[in-house]
Amino acid sequence: MLHIVEDCPGVRLDQYLAAHLPELSRARIQSLVKDGFVRRDDGSPCKPRTPVEIGMRLRIDIPDPTPAAAQPQDIALRILYEDSHLIVLDKESGMVVHPAAGNPDGTLVNALLYHCGDLSGIGGVERPGIVHRLDKDTSGCIVVAKNDAAHRALASQFAERDTQKIYLAVAQGHLHPEEGTVFTHIGRHPVNRLKMTVVNPGSGKPAITDYRLLHYDAATDSSLVLCTLHTGRTHQIRVHMLHLGHPLIGDPVYAHPKRQKAQTGRLMLHAWRLSFIHPVSGERLFFTAPIPPEFEPWSRSASLPSTWP
Repeated sequence: MLHIVEDCPGVRLDQYLAAHLPELSRARIQSLVKDGFVRRDDGSPCKPRTPVEIGMRLRIDIPDPTPAAAQPQDIALRILYEDSHLIVLDKESGMVVHPAAGNPDGTLVNALLYHCGDLSGIGGVERPGIVHRLDKDTSGCIVVAKNDAAHRALASQFAERDTQKIYLAVAQGHLHPEEGTVFTHIGRHPVNRLKMTVVNPGSGKPAITDYRLLHYDAATDSSLVLCTLHTGRTHQIRVHMLHLGHPLIGDPVYAHPKRQKAQTGRLMLHAWRLSFIHPVSGERLFFTAPIPPEFEPWSRSASLPSTWP
């Protein structure tokens, strides 16, 4: 039973509970309220937007977590770091992050459930521990939470843009100018719902990408590009490079890979570096995923930055 003794004008129930139940994520709290597990002392159910009132008494029942639909599978993981709160991985290109239509197993979540064994209830969702995602064909750094408190703290950092996300990409053509910032709004494509596109301000969501040319290869008319994300929109780098007139090499959605001079057999996008604050120690951590061999024709001739921005 939770007894509200302070005056909280204008505060919603889900906001109040999130502040007073730090062991639960905001999404988990909203799910509990919507599913009727938060009730007044008279038994009537509450709603997430219910305003908090002084003297309110709440009964909160937390059910056992709903088991994840995914099943554990013994799939090798490339681990960059692990402790009792989180795990940082170097995801390989071609691996789907979580099960979905057409990809019921063989995903990163299946591998994590086998490796960690206790992720099924984190966030109360069917994507256990997943804080952010990488596209199937994108390789590189991804962090996964091992408990609800870590999940909430990490999700907040991604939402508040307190993380650093640096990618390597190989794009078609020679970028001019060789350095700049792309600031657009990105939304769902009006015709092809599998694609994202740049949309007019007022629709979609703002997306910001800094880019810098690292090396141009004249033989294949392609460029190695360093991309720093300030937002995390779906397909952001792929859409922004296309917007500049330089689709990524090997992109099956936004380009025509068979028509490109450079043939690598994969989408040339790699989440190279990731930095965030540890949710328990408060220390800022820095991770670098090894550059895949498909990038070597460009990376070995490039001057890669040795320090973080």
